[in-house]
Amino acid sequence: MTQTPTGHAPPPPAPPAGTQPRRTAFAEGFDQLRAAATTEPGRLRIIGALLALLVVAFGAIAAWQMTDRAAAADDVLNRSQPLSSDAADIYRSLADANTAAASGYLAGLQEKPAMREGYERDIRTAAAKLVKAAANSEPGSTSADTIAELSRLLPEYKGLVETARANNRQGYPVGGAYLRAANEMMQQKMLPAAEKLYQTENQRLRADYADAKSFPWAAAGLGLLALAALTWAQRRNYQRTNRVLNHGLVTATAAATVVLLWLAVSHTVARAGLNDSYDHGVRSLDVLHEARIASLTARSDENLTLVRRGADSKTLGDGSAVDAYEWGYDQQIDQLGKSLVRAAGLADDSAGKKPVQDANGFMKVWKDRHSLARDDNNSGNYQAARDRVIGAAKEPTSVCFDNVDKALAAALTHEQNEFKQAASGGRDSLTGLPTGAAVLAVLGATGAVLGIGRRLSEYR
Repeated sequence: MTQTPTGHAPPPPAPPAGTQPRRTAFAEGFDQLRAAATTEPGRLRIIGALLALLVVAFGAIAAWQMTDRAAAADDVLNRSQPLSSDAADIYRSLADANTAAASGYLAGLQEKPAMREGYERDIRTAAAKLVKAAANSEPGSTSADTIAELSRLLPEYKGLVETARANNRQGYPVGGAYLRAANEMMQQKMLPAAEKLYQTENQRLRADYADAKSFPWAAAGLGLLALAALTWAQRRNYQRTNRVLNHGLVTATAAATVVLLWLAVSHTVARAGLNDSYDHGVRSLDVLHEARIASLTARSDENLTLVRRGADSKTLGDGSAVDAYEWGYDQQIDQLGKSLVRAAGLADDSAGKKPVQDANGFMKVWKDRHSLARDDNNSGNYQAARDRVIGAAKEPTSVCFDNVDKALAAALTHEQNEFKQAASGGRDSLTGLPTGAAVLAVLGATGAVLGIGRRLSEYR
């Protein structure tokens, strides 16, 4: 290669005089489009293409956004809410197992098979729900880590309970220490982890609700733009031909109008159904779960008061010392009362209010009977207090607790059905919209092209 004195390659030769540099394809296409826009047929072709593009884009965006919302609504109904309920069942099963373990320890050799089977059933339920939750959680997520921790602790807890039970049946006082260790593991590690899992699943449920209820602004905006463009095109056609209707453009306008109205009405109905499922389903379920947990914890503290016999004390703000489990019972029974008041306010029909009112009545009887057991225990009559709690007395507190739990279970079943009915209605209102929007968009685009094509035929 020839080099200049400076050592650099010479510049490329200049094009011959009178020739122009080659233009880009984009520039040439733009020039052709600008040239076409100077004639009426060219302008019509451009208008037809833009109208078809707008209508197709509207249909595609509408189909995409409503598919996402329908999927989120289906997740609310079939994934996130059931998982949230499963997390609550894990908490309830663990708390109930802890209560049953304390009751069985108190009964000692008089433990009934039904009481033991209740404990085993709770353990099996918690284990099965953990397996299900693990299968539906993402690896490495917060939920997956929490589930793994609970799965590790559950057999350790069961081992402590079995050791406490075996020592208790042989009359060894050390059994109480093992039961206390099991209770501390449950109260300080397992139940907080189960509550964390429940809160995580509730956050997922709220996120699915937000996705399902968000308004499809992009689709609505494109729909209005498409209608405005179609209206302008028909007005332009009328001004140039004095013809009121162009069948193709009218078809496109009707198709776009139907999609836009369908989108607005379906989303409004879906949002109303989902709001109803949340206000009269999820919120009620949350409060009822809180009530059931408070009831279970109160029962556990009531049993442990007699198991520990004042060995665990708590210092209050005024410096006085009280039995830790007796104090815990008072706190939980108060929480139960507050939760029942809230649940009654959220229930929107008599079928939902009645079991809550029943639970409230049973709770009041429970408090009265517990006061009698407390008086016996404080006066040193441990056997009488024990009989009033675990069932040897004529009206034990165990019957009250069972009645409260059954009433809350009935209320939960009713509210779960309310949720399913409302959420199903909200989800079903979106059925067919994505497909319908796509089909109508194709119909509208075809109508726009044919309508403009009819005008173009007049120039041939």
